[in-house]
Amino acid sequence: MSMVRNTILAAVSGLALSAVSAQAETLTISWWGFNGEKLDEYIVKPFQEQCGCELVFETGNNADRLNKVKIRGGGGVDVIYLTDAFSQIGIDEGLFQKIDPAKVPNLQGLYPLAQDPQGGYGPAYTIGRVGIVYDSTKVDPAITKWADLWREDLNGKISLPGITTTAGPMVVMIAGDKAGTDAFEDADPAFAEIEALKANVVKNYNTGSEMINLFSTGEISVSLVQDFALGQLQAAVPNVVWAKLEDGDIATLNTVNIPKGAANPDRAHEFINFILDPARQKLIAENGVDAPVVASVELSPEAAQKWTYGKEMIENLKRVDYSKMNSAKNDWIERWNEIFGM
Repeated sequence: MSMVRNTILAAVSGLALSAVSAQAETLTISWWGFNGEKLDEYIVKPFQEQCGCELVFETGNNADRLNKVKIRGGGGVDVIYLTDAFSQIGIDEGLFQKIDPAKVPNLQGLYPLAQDPQGGYGPAYTIGRVGIVYDSTKVDPAITKWADLWREDLNGKISLPGITTTAGPMVVMIAGDKAGTDAFEDADPAFAEIEALKANVVKNYNTGSEMINLFSTGEISVSLVQDFALGQLQAAVPNVVWAKLEDGDIATLNTVNIPKGAANPDRAHEFINFILDPARQKLIAENGVDAPVVASVELSPEAAQKWTYGKEMIENLKRVDYSKMNSAKNDWIERWNEIFGM
């Protein structure tokens, strides 16, 4: 009887340990939730099979998700996906831990821009860009540099991204370059250039659909956009082209970080290494999920044209110092709104 009792207790104890083990093997990821079916097929299910763990998710926009991590003192999730503007806020506020490169060997295969974009914290898992698009049937000569936005023949033809969008503050940087100054150090010359640019601007847009509609109705012929909007824009207005700027487009990075209170940091490192695997990066790029950051990935011409892709393009991208931009943004918003009457 005693032997049976001991056997039962051992079995119950084993079940309890299994439950604890299963709980410890939960990895919590904070991300946007876009491309849900594709991410489930190409990342979630394969990683769960590899690790024998369960992935659970917290979804929402950058600001909301980062704020939740802040409220929880850097805890609650093991991995967080953010644009580089928001990951810099998390870094500056001490919410993330540095990455251990020894636990993410696939880092070595990334473009330098993606390996360590923010001082030892999370890598970029995809790269995008901000540039100029224009209707090639209505703009002649072609736009070849950022300063062309100020051309007299573009009077009343441009829509700028609103100052609170991702690309909006980049206009202030560009205006500073045109004025020959660093807008972070001295914004006055930059805003003088923006005042001069105002005559060319029909409207500031705040969403991609709003910008596409302005092109479709013929209200504008030129705009600044992020590259993910290009496909939809060209579907609506086939004559729109991406300007080949001799002074380079501006990089936008999506990063992946480990919060300082992550419950499962080893699995978090394993997950980051998984999404940076060359074969995985190629698979998700060819299936329309994200641009690759692994330098060795070779895409078909059809897949490549969708993305910020290739050594030459990526090495010519301008970087943004988001620590400085985040500090300057409130003042820039106020000055921008004074010019555009918002």
